[in-house]
Amino acid sequence: MTEANKERLSGKATVREIFDVATEFEKVAHRFYTELIPNVSKNIRWLVEELAEEELEHVELFSNLGKNPDVEAVMAAEIVRPVADGKFSDCVHTPDLGPNPDDQAVLQYALMRESAAMDQYTELAESAPEGPLKDAFVFLANEETKHKAELEKIYYEIVHSGGV
Repeated sequence: MTEANKERLSGKATVREIFDVATEFEKVAHRFYTELIPNVSKNIRWLVEELAEEELEHVELFSNLGKNPDVEAVMAAEIVRPVADGKFSDCVHTPDLGPNPDDQAVLQYALMRESAAMDQYTELAESAPEGPLKDAFVFLANEETKHKAELEKIYYEIVHSGGV
């Protein structure tokens, strides 16, 4: 068994591994929402534009963190792999919603991503070493929690008010 597989089975990962997956998660989300903008209905275009912008801010946050010497110093440290890691990692693969995606499908996907991110960042905030990386995970957990609540409200308004 390879060393990488032993570590995965042990439930631990390096901060670098977690950091890289989180960075890719945010990059994929930004690209996905940006490409989706011209295809969604006008009802939710503003929302998809906002989601793309928020994901870009998260990409920039990780980019800046990667340049921080305090963060670089803990990259080799091992932390507990979050329980939500598999679901979070799966979000790196985006669905093909077709050329005219249904509002409900877009909202459901966005809710699933926000939920996965919220769970992942909450767990990471609890286990990351003290310092700027932990602070970033706390910030992101709070952001994703707010985004999820906002999306749930919008979903309810659009889907249950006959908007879809």
